[in-house]
Amino acid sequence: MVTDADDIDDPTEELPATPGEFADHHPEVWEAYADLGEACSEAGPVDDETKRLVKLGVAVAAQSEGAVHSHVRRGLDEGHSADALEQVAILSIPTVGFPQAMAALSWITDITADDES
Repeated sequence: MVTDADDIDDPTEELPATPGEFADHHPEVWEAYADLGEACSEAGPVDDETKRLVKLGVAVAAQSEGAVHSHVRRGLDEGHSADALEQVAILSIPTVGFPQAMAALSWITDITADDES
């Protein structure tokens, strides 16, 4: 699962079971992973709002349902609209293909539909 490791204070509480247990059992690896994420985030001029959409797009292209869910949750928390997050999947159609984009759109709406309830 792709996540923003540098944004997680307590991995055992904030992550799904497997990555949380990994972080608990291998804190030195988790810390290095978090440091890498932070360094990558700070490596250029892209603003935080755009970074979230890019990370969602990468998760869509990688066909990682867990990462898509994570970035959509974070995107909603950061003020992105459901429409903006769903557009990321639509933008992926020419690059990753229609079936993959539709899978990603369903993963996005798993979260955005919950948010609207």
